[in-house]
Amino acid sequence: MAGLKKQNGLQAANVHHQKSLKKRIYEYRWFYLMFLPVFLTIVIYGYFPMAGILYAFTEYTPFTDPVFIGFENFKVLFSSSMFWRAFKNTLQISTTNLVLSIICCVGLALLIDEIKSVKFRKVSQTVIYIPHFISWVVVASIFTMFLSPKNGIVNAVIEMFGGEPIYFLANDKWWRPMFYVINRWKETGWGTIIFIAALAGVDQEMHEAAKIDGANRLQRVIFITLPAISGTILTVFILNLAKVLNLFDSVWVLQNSMVLGVSDVIETYVYRMGITSADYGMSTAAGLFKSVVSVLLVTIANKISKKVKGEGVLG
Repeated sequence: MAGLKKQNGLQAANVHHQKSLKKRIYEYRWFYLMFLPVFLTIVIYGYFPMAGILYAFTEYTPFTDPVFIGFENFKVLFSSSMFWRAFKNTLQISTTNLVLSIICCVGLALLIDEIKSVKFRKVSQTVIYIPHFISWVVVASIFTMFLSPKNGIVNAVIEMFGGEPIYFLANDKWWRPMFYVINRWKETGWGTIIFIAALAGVDQEMHEAAKIDGANRLQRVIFITLPAISGTILTVFILNLAKVLNLFDSVWVLQNSMVLGVSDVIETYVYRMGITSADYGMSTAAGLFKSVVSVLLVTIANKISKKVKGEGVLG
């Protein structure tokens, strides 16, 4: 009898929960309606294409039917020196760019936070945000002209001081430094947004107390401001780490055959294998490997965050 009453009670609770859930959905129906386009976009463009992972285990070209070959694509891939060159380049370029991004974005946000004039601060922020909205194709065209060995402004200055013209974007030694400079010019301003917001929440009473104790501006930044926004810095770092291997647009528009040894990355390798060579099985295998490595990097960074801060960004 007691068991029957307990079962009836659970059923009544489930019915009540279902009714309350339906009621809540109806109550917030307009919010769900606004979210629907975003949800459909994520499902259609984010989850449906994941079915294409199966091609990594097949021999497939546009001219033949898929033939299941197991892990053969991965065996060929891992024995390819060109793939490992692309993988090494991706890690080197991405990690360097990520570190420079954090340093430059935090530094610029600190500088903007020091501006006292509200009007000048708004103008400064607007100006540094603009490059983010310029297409990478346009950015590449602009810097190709500036860095041209024939009539570029940079080489004109070098020649003025008696130096020899340098073809920056076709030189193994100069391509990566120029890539980092161009990336920082385009994205640093946009990357400061979240750090400027974090700086707005720093306790100003601590700064006032530090001033009374005789701390200068640099000391206040090092011992008060940076520790206060360290959580934001770590969160941004881990979230960007998930995209650390996603290099294509910025590399592709600045890349050429002269610097392929230092500029070829996994995304450009996948593009050549899939689009140029029409080997979809091999390109999918390379893309899948890249995704697995990205997940591992994020997981490792999250565990480090738990050990350092006691909590992880991803839970």
